[in-house]
Amino acid sequence: MNIGEASRASGVSEKMIRHYEAIGLLHPARQANGYRAYAGGDVAVLRFIRHARDLAFPLEDIRRLLGLWRDRGRASAEVRGLALGHIAALEAKAQALQAMATSLRHLAATCHGDDRPDCPILDGLEGRQG
Repeated sequence: MNIGEASRASGVSEKMIRHYEAIGLLHPARQANGYRAYAGGDVAVLRFIRHARDLAFPLEDIRRLLGLWRDRGRASAEVRGLALGHIAALEAKAQALQAMATSLRHLAATCHGDDRPDCPILDGLEGRQG
């Protein structure tokens, strides 16, 4: 199948398919004319990558997960370790985002939001306490 068909079958854009090939996550066959030829296995890899990206795995972790997925003799402990490490990173990011929202909520609560030029939000972004 061609790249458009692989894109439709996997839910991954053609641009991202080319990117995944460029960084070595995908290795489609090439036809005599140089065009990529995708097989069912390539679509499975693209779906795997898409699902891993939907869970916000970084590309290097996806590379490792793909290697483990392809290795039928793998130890599931390594996969679990990657997943647990990613969970910890996501939870840390969620806490950091919550702290940012709390700070911004405080700045917004102190802003009058009227015609006056003084603005505690801008003062806070500048590093001044308003």
